[in-house]
Amino acid sequence: MRNSMTEHVAVSDDGPVRTVRMNRPDKKNALTSAMYAALAGAIETADASVKVRCILIQGVPGAFSAGNDLQEFMHVATSGEGLDPSAVRFLHALARSQRPLVAAVQGVAVGVGTTMLLHCDYVVAGTDARFSTPFVGLGLVPEAASSLLAPRLMGQRRAFSLLVMGQPLDAVAARDCGLVNRVVAPAEVDAEAMQAARQIAALPAEAVAAARRLMRGAPDEVVARIDEEVALFKERLGSAEARAAFDAFLSRKR
Repeated sequence: MRNSMTEHVAVSDDGPVRTVRMNRPDKKNALTSAMYAALAGAIETADASVKVRCILIQGVPGAFSAGNDLQEFMHVATSGEGLDPSAVRFLHALARSQRPLVAAVQGVAVGVGTTMLLHCDYVVAGTDARFSTPFVGLGLVPEAASSLLAPRLMGQRRAFSLLVMGQPLDAVAARDCGLVNRVVAPAEVDAEAMQAARQIAALPAEAVAAARRLMRGAPDEVVARIDEEVALFKERLGSAEARAAFDAFLSRKR
């Protein structure tokens, strides 16, 4: 088994399955620039490995990911940079991943914690999982190519209620609209997802890769949409709407 740990992201290889765990429980796995870089690296190096045949992305009990770390996000937003380059690298890595992606979701999945799942091939959620994308309520736009992938997956109307209206989904609703494959008790999520990852890894690897390419299509369209969203996201960050929404949000936090 190969193990590596950058702060807040643990990567381990057990046979053909690479497990990537977001591990910042005190902040509900809010993602920092360093975490985005570690997640991207774990996916990119898996593609270069002949041994790794499936990637399993996990959080911690009660938190898959609360989305962007607010402090870092506000710093990037006020600097005029737009989205963190490490975040964009991670989104590109998801879109271009040559290895099947399995996710194990417990508790909160906010923002990119939800939209990254649109790139996964198989998702197991705990009954405590709750999915939400509050982008538009903050004066912003959806990211991670969710504006392209969510309507394809769940239909225009359900995607609109999630991405634009910000209406959350519980685990059963997420399964019913196709975001999640299986719903199990929270304590069973990691084991159930690992079982799925091992099942995928045991299949003929070249056949899996070929079938997956046929189903997903070329990643260029998805990457182009990610970049289009990033440009709009940056533009929206400078808008009066976004400034007012963030001021209101931060005053509620105080």
